[in-house]
Amino acid sequence: RLGLERADTAEKALSVIVDLLEKYGQGGNCMESHMAFSYHNSFLIADRKEAWVLETSGKYWAAEKVEGGVRNISNQLSITTKIDREHPELKEYAKSNGWWDGEKEFDFAATYSYVNTARMTTSGGRYCEGYKLLNKHKGSITSEIMMEILRDKESGINMEGGFMTTGSMVSVLPQQPNLPCIHFFTGTPDPAR
Repeated sequence: RLGLERADTAEKALSVIVDLLEKYGQGGNCMESHMAFSYHNSFLIADRKEAWVLETSGKYWAAEKVEGGVRNISNQLSITTKIDREHPELKEYAKSNGWWDGEKEFDFAATYSYVNTARMTTSGGRYCEGYKLLNKHKGSITSEIMMEILRDKESGINMEGGFMTTGSMVSVLPQQPNLPCIHFFTGTPDPAR
């Protein structure tokens, strides 16, 4: 929300978020129950002209500029070796902790995945299923198709049970500046409704 409030481009919003991350860190429980469960955050950040994926681990982060095709996130690190912006100490911190030898190509997801305070065992499946659903419609994704994907329970995109998906958002961002942007939000605690 602060990225949206304080920036007028996707890249500037990325800078706002990483500056706040550096200053305040992150944390907190992901559930209202007494069970302690937390994980670090991923963001899809887009404007009319460009899009970024930002993934974090503590105060460390990596960002990938989306150059085309489809891209998704799902409660796991997915940025591998294509890193377009990064925390200035990202690699050195990994090296000092013995997670990366400094020799082989640096892979953010492989290096930082085990640092998270908790891992969702279903996130890999959700990530793959989301990617498949997006790829199935690549080149012809409409707001209706995106809503259909976000409602999908079979894939795990719309989760039920102990962890539930409680909201979804679809944005239409025309490249032509004279056309309005349109944002759809779920109005119920279940995107299937």
